[in-house]
Amino acid sequence: MGMMTEFKTFAMKGNLVDMAVGVVMGAAFGTVVKSFIDGVFMPAISPLMGGLDLASWKYVMKEAVMEGDKTVKEAVSINIGDFLTALISFIIVAFVMFMIIKGMNKAMEAEKEEEEAAPSAPPAQEVLLAEIRDLLKK
Repeated sequence: MGMMTEFKTFAMKGNLVDMAVGVVMGAAFGTVVKSFIDGVFMPAISPLMGGLDLASWKYVMKEAVMEGDKTVKEAVSINIGDFLTALISFIIVAFVMFMIIKGMNKAMEAEKEEEEAAPSAPPAQEVLLAEIRDLLKK
């Protein structure tokens, strides 16, 4: 078996394809959540915080400096707002994923209970043997 054939067999397994689709969907969902946080959530809570734009909140450790030859030495800052925005996005994505998995587990549990509740028909051999036994009794 050649390497390409082995790779094709590996890549076409159902679990791997499902996982790839999940990663792509998760990335797309993360982009939507980031857009929601940046464009809707943060501007909405800004008035509640006295007009503070939380996304641009930063602690400047060293101010920007213009040197003699007109080059600018960048400021050194800790971008607290970016971190908080990413943290809020993570919490939303994690919560939604938790709810999806919880729903899937509940659906799988209900399906399992239905399978256990429905009595399965005895195997054909047992039915045949029971008929033979009944005929022999007569």
